[in-house]
Amino acid sequence: MAKIRKLFSIENGLEEAIKILDEEEIKQAIGKSSSYVRKCSDPHEDSDGVKRNISHTDSVLLDKACLKKGKLPPMFEAHKMMLSSEDFKVDKSILDVDDLLIKLTILHGDLNKIIKEAQDPKGHEGQKISKVEKKKIFESIKKLENKILKIKHAVDKN
Repeated sequence: MAKIRKLFSIENGLEEAIKILDEEEIKQAIGKSSSYVRKCSDPHEDSDGVKRNISHTDSVLLDKACLKKGKLPPMFEAHKMMLSSEDFKVDKSILDVDDLLIKLTILHGDLNKIIKEAQDPKGHEGQKISKVEKKKIFESIKKLENKILKIKHAVDKN
């Protein structure tokens, strides 16, 4: 029977890493087997009463391997969610997922507009994206990431 892991946990991050990386990729990244990572992803003690934990170094190496495959780093995402939930004051108005999704869509549209303008041949540096335009793009992406974080918290709290 599958073990249920807390949504924003190291164990869940490890479970996601195992889905992204195959046995050889895990071995190359941390020098250990996927079996070891599975043991660390178990939220409970084993039959010997031992709870396995992944080292911080290994979790970073697993995230790097996931990034090389073009995937989000699951351990970093778990850490980010765990830390942000500590200081996240629940405001009832932000728990409306539909409202958050509408705002996310607007922010996504804003990002598309900024990128299109940055790539416009008639723009500041033509099709080349200038440093100023890159800054605007990254600021827009950060707004999107913050909205996604609020959606995750709203879903977790409901």
